[in-house]
Amino acid sequence: MTARMDTGNAPNVPVLMYHHVSPAGGMICTTPEHFSDQMAALARAGYTSLTATQFAAYLAGGTVPEKSVLITFDDGYLNNWVYAHPILQRHGMNAVLFAVTGWIGTGPCRPFFDPARPAASRPDAAAHGQPQDTLPPCPDHASCKAAIENGQADHVMARWEELSAMLRAGTFEVFSHTHTHTRWDKVCAQDPRAKRARIGEELQASQQALKKHLGVDAPHLCWPQGYFDADYLSAAQAAGFTHLYTTDPWGQNKPLNDPAHIYRFAVRNKPGDWLLRRIALTRHPRFGPWYHAFKAWKKKAKRRS
Repeated sequence: MTARMDTGNAPNVPVLMYHHVSPAGGMICTTPEHFSDQMAALARAGYTSLTATQFAAYLAGGTVPEKSVLITFDDGYLNNWVYAHPILQRHGMNAVLFAVTGWIGTGPCRPFFDPARPAASRPDAAAHGQPQDTLPPCPDHASCKAAIENGQADHVMARWEELSAMLRAGTFEVFSHTHTHTRWDKVCAQDPRAKRARIGEELQASQQALKKHLGVDAPHLCWPQGYFDADYLSAAQAAGFTHLYTTDPWGQNKPLNDPAHIYRFAVRNKPGDWLLRRIALTRHPRFGPWYHAFKAWKKKAKRRS
């Protein structure tokens, strides 16, 4: 956690949602330059990046620094290790990573980006002196999806050894994003019993993998594609998950809110000033709820048209 000198309790805690940090850019991807600028802006503005435990305690009625955020990443891509990890470390920030455990393989840690030196002369901190041009390729989202579908997940996903290294460094905590990222409500649309069974198996497999490889046994779960229904909720609760992360951006995470519906907003590939403005909107005690209500209404109206 980044220590800050503010007082009082946060009126609410915005939860930031990322997927990729990569020079490839494109869909749901923030470039290293913009991600670094965003983390630097948070630090300059006096924001604390919370751990999941601190955030859970806050939702239960506890106190956190007045300017607090929770930074989250979905899926567990290799670029989270190559780019997000060293940038977070440089700016004294930490994040939560929701890993699709069935996509995570094993092997030695690969090189990661050194943000402290010019690209032309930057030796790589994790590669024991290897030059910067040995960084592994970090393609765009569509290419990552294609690699996973073609059985080449290791080319685009982080490894257990890399996740463990980030845990030790304190840049990331790692929790469940299920085991295969499958929408069982779609696969088993005509068989509700099979749907419920597959969801339960999926969550159990994810928990077992996290426990085996990282020693992690925690009640935090992020829904694939942000989707959940009564069957998903029932299975998650039966598996011991209490803090459930959505892709719903139109609300505020306040003390004593329901931890089974945690709001998150997607961070765009924009400079740090944009992020500070977006956080100011979402966290404002009076204007924030109006903003969320208007945006939610506008989205529903667009769907009806």
